[in-house]
Amino acid sequence: MTAKRDYYEVLGVDRNATPEEIKKAFRRLALKYHPDRNQESGSEERFKEINEAYEVLSDPEKRANYDRFGHGGPSPFGDFGGFGSWGEIFDAFFGGTTTTRVRRTAPQRGDDLRYILELTFEEAVFGCEKDVTIARWESCSRCRGVGSEPDNPPVKCPRCNGSGGVRRTQRSIFGQYVNVTPCDYCRGEGRIIMTPCHQCQGQGKERKPRTIRVQIPAGVDDGSQVRLSGEGDMGILGGGPGNLYITLRVSEHEFWKRQNNNILYDLPVNFAQAALGDEVEVPTVYGKVPLKIPAGTQTGAMFRLKEKGVPHLRGTGRGDQLVRVLVVTPQHLDEEQKKLFQELARSLGKAVTHQEAKGFFERFKSAFGNNP
Repeated sequence: MTAKRDYYEVLGVDRNATPEEIKKAFRRLALKYHPDRNQESGSEERFKEINEAYEVLSDPEKRANYDRFGHGGPSPFGDFGGFGSWGEIFDAFFGGTTTTRVRRTAPQRGDDLRYILELTFEEAVFGCEKDVTIARWESCSRCRGVGSEPDNPPVKCPRCNGSGGVRRTQRSIFGQYVNVTPCDYCRGEGRIIMTPCHQCQGQGKERKPRTIRVQIPAGVDDGSQVRLSGEGDMGILGGGPGNLYITLRVSEHEFWKRQNNNILYDLPVNFAQAALGDEVEVPTVYGKVPLKIPAGTQTGAMFRLKEKGVPHLRGTGRGDQLVRVLVVTPQHLDEEQKKLFQELARSLGKAVTHQEAKGFFERFKSAFGNNP
């Protein structure tokens, strides 16, 4: 049996990695090895390994235990060679007969599944409905999860008589005890499948693609997670199904940027608009909105458009849109425009000489304030 790899090695992070670094590494690897995206052999096992490592290292308590004890972890009472309790040890040392009982195979909950869903900026703001298709283990449609052909149901195990356990008596100088171990013939289930279902080869389950409609609430952000209870793999021996966890990835927008529940927009204006003032139309996710730019506005000035941001995911109301003014310096001026700027400079009290009319040494002296 192959030994488990170190969880830090699985995620490719240092043992002193911060929770954010662990989360970032998990996102990168999960996106790379997700079975829906990566069809290479071994990608599904690699994806499960990544999930297992993240579930441990993302939980502070589990991570602390792992850092201290590793994968196995020592028992708080050590190993007593197969004895199940202090009472059994006492009886074995001081005479009498001790019986160690075995639990029959218990129902097991199905595995959780994970899916990465891409959203546009607007879909995250307003919410939407999306269809996701996953492959999951479901009860076999032919044998209904029993594992045998419908006309040949399982029979009672002849070795353990349906109990699921086999009794073994052992004697020592300290006394006698009876140890009940899982039956190796029926694997502790107490029944034998004589004719396995040809559709699922006796597993009682089959992998099926399922398309599920997901309701994405308004206001979700990149990295948000939606849980769909009971939409994971089926359980074993009557155990409940796992859950489906959908991680959201929100694409960046061309000119809007999200800041919590606010939306930031950079508004470019020219010198004339900034100096004289103007009224412009600003794009928002709700449509264009008029905005008055006061005369003398400086670059970096911020204006707020109330209730034009992202809806609050929990609660009511919306954030705002923040409009940041950026005064754009013209790069290519014709001769007439240059003259107009020169006249403006003179009227403001500063004479401007064309840089191209100066030599290297004149520009050097001007830079250090040594104009003749």
